Amino acid sequence: MDADKPAWERRSVVPVVPPVQPRKLAKVPFVELADGRLQGVVSSGSDIARVYVSSIAAGTHDFDCSTNNNRPCGGLYGSPCKHLYALADEAVVQYGLDRVARYLRVEVPAGGSLIRSISGSPVRTPAAVVFSRFLRHLAYLEVPDSNAPLAELHWFPSTRAVG
Repeated sequence: MDADKPAWERRSVVPVVPPVQPRKLAKVPFVELADGRLQGVVSSGSDIARVYVSSIAAGTHDFDCSTNNNRPCGGLYGSPCKHLYALADEAVVQYGLDRVARYLRVEVPAGGSLIRSISGSPVRTPAAVVFSRFLRHLAYLEVPDSNAPLAELHWFPSTRAVG
């Protein structure tokens, strides 16, 4: 029976956890904790038309960074590149150090850095899924303002508390 379910399960919207701190989206426009990884899109420092899809796996801490068309990052040797550092820093801003460290299952010493606490190695992972989610995320920003319901957004989280 629906009355036995929590309020958020009876509605098509759920509250969104606000960012721990406001983020600047120019360098890392998309960051998420999903699919067992910290993953996101990081802008290139040298080419405005290029982005990198970077990820760190939970548990193993294996990492990858490649362009949106799956070319390996030139700075990814045996250790994380600058895109992975930027991704980790923005994840901490978005979600908080404790939440990201818990998700990745990594111990970060007091005053320590998340990215310096991982011990994985480079492992190729497909960038297409993350980049596709990023593009879908951008498409929602182009939906015109309206009070009418949008069928494709009925599942989209609400920023208002439900209850």
